[in-house]
Amino acid sequence: MAGGDTHFYRTVDGHGLAHDPFNAIVGPRPIGWISTRSVEGIANLAPYSFFNAFSYTPPLIGFSSIGWKDTVANVEATGEFVWNLATRPLAEAMNLTSASLPATEDEFACSGLTAEPSRLVSAPRVGESPVNFECKLTQLIRLTGIDGQDSQSWLVIGQVVAVHIDQKLLVNGVYDTAAAAPILRAGGPAAYAGITHESMFSMTRPDDQPQQKGRHADDHHR
Repeated sequence: MAGGDTHFYRTVDGHGLAHDPFNAIVGPRPIGWISTRSVEGIANLAPYSFFNAFSYTPPLIGFSSIGWKDTVANVEATGEFVWNLATRPLAEAMNLTSASLPATEDEFACSGLTAEPSRLVSAPRVGESPVNFECKLTQLIRLTGIDGQDSQSWLVIGQVVAVHIDQKLLVNGVYDTAAAAPILRAGGPAAYAGITHESMFSMTRPDDQPQQKGRHADDHHR
């Protein structure tokens, strides 16, 4: 910040603050609410705060798991998962699915959510969620640092092969982001953010704006 004080630290030395600011700065972030099914047929549901979309064609989404958890194990074994949109009405239920449970327990049952069958994958969908992406695994990558050492995080990338959208969220064929009331992870031990119509705004990128003839362009042709 020009002319002002900054808090600087080398990450290897630690941040020296009450709470690591990293995930609060990189936020709010979409929530990867991921459902899977084990090879034994047990459903699993868990939220991941490191999640995003990476490509239009093919449509790719991904999430990172800190630690080899049941979700990652199920995706590796079956090659399938479902992303479910976390919304404000489902926030408390979503939070319940973050609890550490034995692999033999079903988070759908523990949170009171409906395990709805998917069309193209074996993993169930969250029936109460207004949007679901059925996905097939494309890459499972163990992340490494600049020293080449393996981290304890795994990046899961999947191709979206089917989409379910509640018809109420489609207005004249356009998806209404705010109407779904999605929630996002905002960093800190318990911070979340919500998207509303009031919080949204529009801004056209320069390449998408109509070409305007300036005075100099007109002068060139005189």
